[in-house]
Amino acid sequence: MWKEKNQTFARDFILLGLLDPNQYGLLFLTLILIIFMVAIMGNIVLILLICLDIQLHTPMYFFLSHLSFTDILHISNIVPKMASNFISGRKSITFAGCGFQIFLSVMFVCAQCLILVAMSYDRYVAICHPLHYPILMNLRISVFVSASCWIGGAINSAIHVLYVMFLPYCGTRVIDHFFCEIPALLKLSCIDTSQYEGGLHVSAILFLLIPFCIILASYGQILHTVLHMKSKEAQKKAFSTCSSHLAVVVIFYGPSIFTYLRPKSYHTPGQDKVLAIAYTIVTPMFNPIIYSLRNKDVLCAMKKVLGKTLMQKK
Repeated sequence: MWKEKNQTFARDFILLGLLDPNQYGLLFLTLILIIFMVAIMGNIVLILLICLDIQLHTPMYFFLSHLSFTDILHISNIVPKMASNFISGRKSITFAGCGFQIFLSVMFVCAQCLILVAMSYDRYVAICHPLHYPILMNLRISVFVSASCWIGGAINSAIHVLYVMFLPYCGTRVIDHFFCEIPALLKLSCIDTSQYEGGLHVSAILFLLIPFCIILASYGQILHTVLHMKSKEAQKKAFSTCSSHLAVVVIFYGPSIFTYLRPKSYHTPGQDKVLAIAYTIVTPMFNPIIYSLRNKDVLCAMKKVLGKTLMQKK
């Protein structure tokens, strides 16, 4: 056992990456870096608009600012290291670096899952119980819920990292992925991990499947309420807001659930990489686009901020 532990901590991991070292790989990397910049800038702009416009100081946009913050951190945890490895030709990542990347990735995924649930509940209360909204969704409750999302994600992530990083890795250290992810690491362990996989599936049910079902139930109730509204304008606004939220939910939850609820034997490197691209790179880019372009309040706030900026320059 002592030898196994020494072998576990002795060497770095090798990330095979997503891109081949050729002109097509360079072209694909350029595309990913463009997506990365769009995601970073888009989410920063969204956070700034929410901070600067007093009309956006509501629980819905408070949660949206946290969602944008998780997107910035999540994509920043993945893309820079991947780009650095491709450009330098070095594919290694230290044992500690791998553990830290797993911790951040799992924490951000879990936090985002819970934040999306909070956003769906906020819309449910606002549309289905508008008279109770000031009581059920005030600032104190919003702060408590958002803090719980981050703390819950951090605790769950710490538990998994402490287990995964202490598994004996006595064979190859080559990870066929573009970042350190739990399913990819389990394939490298030289002991039976079926018991831990059971715990991983329980965690995925708690943080992915159940929240997804709660979100669907919330929007199902919202849809039922919206269809009984007499005002066509109110129906249109509710549909626009909820369709934006559901688009984000489908893009994020679908690949995440498929990744973490499959048994280890059903994982293939190609599938895992494609699925991971969806919830680590694509989703952070789409979130600010979906929420800003399909949201009149955000667009109005953008016009006001740009108008003030132009007036100051004159």
